[in-house]
Amino acid sequence: MAESKKKIILTGDRPTGKLHVGHYVGSLRQRVELQESGKFDEIYIMIADAQALTDNADNPEKVRQNIIEVALDYLSCGLDPAKSTLFIQSQVPELTEMSFYYMNLVTVSRLQRNPTVKNEIKLRNFETSIPVGFFTYPISQAADITAFKADTVPVGEDQLPMIEQTREIVRSFNNVYGDVLVEPEALIPSNEACRRLPGIDGNAKMSKSLGNCIYLSDSPEDVRKKIMSMFTDPNHIRVQDPGNVEGNPVFVYLDAFCKDEHFAKYLPEYQNLDELKAHYTRGGLGDVKVKKFLNQVMQEELEPIRARRREYEKNIPKVYRILQEGSIRAEKTAAKTLAEMKAAMKINYFDDAELIQSQAEKYGV
Repeated sequence: MAESKKKIILTGDRPTGKLHVGHYVGSLRQRVELQESGKFDEIYIMIADAQALTDNADNPEKVRQNIIEVALDYLSCGLDPAKSTLFIQSQVPELTEMSFYYMNLVTVSRLQRNPTVKNEIKLRNFETSIPVGFFTYPISQAADITAFKADTVPVGEDQLPMIEQTREIVRSFNNVYGDVLVEPEALIPSNEACRRLPGIDGNAKMSKSLGNCIYLSDSPEDVRKKIMSMFTDPNHIRVQDPGNVEGNPVFVYLDAFCKDEHFAKYLPEYQNLDELKAHYTRGGLGDVKVKKFLNQVMQEELEPIRARRREYEKNIPKVYRILQEGSIRAEKTAAKTLAEMKAAMKINYFDDAELIQSQAEKYGV
């Protein structure tokens, strides 16, 4: 296996809508921490518009309009274009060419066994008519990762099968053509609550299509209303009733967002979340009080994000320039990897002086 001399990250999101707090605790917050850690030489953050078109081919305007929304969410969360390369997938054509070559290394049956693909096909009701582009998007993801020789890919747990498929493709390519590509490792959030934040309606998945999200760009009042309407333990009817914290969205959100110092500031009668949970479990603690505390915690976290977004919204052309400059940088990196791949695959005909000379000698020139 080819070894990367650099520590490199590649990750991204599909531009099908504004990003929500599930994206934030599941990946965005961690990306900023990794960016500021100083442990990585290069960080690539991709807006996966080409991948979004695999199931939105008939609605390109939706993808087009959401490019800026995702970019604003990235920048407002603290991703810094001076430290991380923010780019648009479709503006790096080398990714498409790599995907085409990787298709020769993956069988149809292997794609059919990919749990993430199976789940997504079912979710989108594609069982009877699967677009080829959507069916093969694990191969496209492999191109995204390997183009930048990323050794670290921050993802949610549901994406682990995709990373494993990338690793298989890397091994296949390197076995056939020589050590060119780097085998990546997945990096998932250590906080279990952050791995999959439930919807405010209690649904296991926070989803734009289900309308159960708190968006990073929501106003303070919208955030408050959504928190106060959140699903809780349906059996916790009266304040004195014992309550269940397991799977209770309000407490899952607190697991993801609150710190001990929040209690000193907003709820000093408790030292930490364990004490709050214990009180709720034995009874005597109402949902309204817990929700008000969650609102204070989340508003504190989201306000700096909203403030940064307001500043970037004042100069949208600058945001597009950031994406354009990032896409140019990303394209140069991907082109270098593709050139190495084509040399290994022996399809770099015009760059191979020895090939041309040997053919000339063969024919007596």
